[in-house]
Amino acid sequence: MNSVRVLIVDDHAHAREATRVILSEDPMFNIVGTAMSGQEALEFTEQWMPDLILMDISMKGMDGLETTRLIKLRFPYIKIIMMTVSDDAAHLFEAIKQGAQGYILKSLPPSMWLEYLRSVVLDEAGLSQEIALRILQQFPATKAHNDPVANTLTPREREILHWVSSGLTNRDIAAELNISEQTVKNHLKNLLHKLQLENRVQLTRYAIEHGLASDQLHRP
Repeated sequence: MNSVRVLIVDDHAHAREATRVILSEDPMFNIVGTAMSGQEALEFTEQWMPDLILMDISMKGMDGLETTRLIKLRFPYIKIIMMTVSDDAAHLFEAIKQGAQGYILKSLPPSMWLEYLRSVVLDEAGLSQEIALRILQQFPATKAHNDPVANTLTPREREILHWVSSGLTNRDIAAELNISEQTVKNHLKNLLHKLQLENRVQLTRYAIEHGLASDQLHRP
């Protein structure tokens, strides 16, 4: 695939440089610039139009959550990954609500950073079980038959939605259903096209809102 244009946003110079060094190890990632504040991030996003933004969640002034919200309002197709030193699920869930595609702990080894970021770019990364559960708790159970589009989903597509909302990766889903990863990817492409959605986070939210999520399938 083509190289991925990346903008790094962090108010600490050492953190920006460390992130740059990690990404430079993979030719997939082309760092187009760095920003040291939320305001700079907004300006540079418009200027450079990156494919992916690595956003520090805690910054002075405009924090990563507010910056993510504003960027997603103007450029909803840009993928944003939150960077954090804490695995506080409340903050991470809020980031996902603002439109972020995922999050990464700064303490993870560089190899795990690269593996995760590649999976996000390729739309293969699953949400953690805890985050998926928090999203689930935000919505009341609804009946799938109330939505005409939901009624067009095949049994296999409903299964895929079930496992996506459980936080499974493509590889995990393939193992669960005893099918190939490529078949899973094809089903996901069909689902995204049919439901007019863009990524796994939106698929998870759709599944929850329409009573198709993992533990909703068994609700009365």
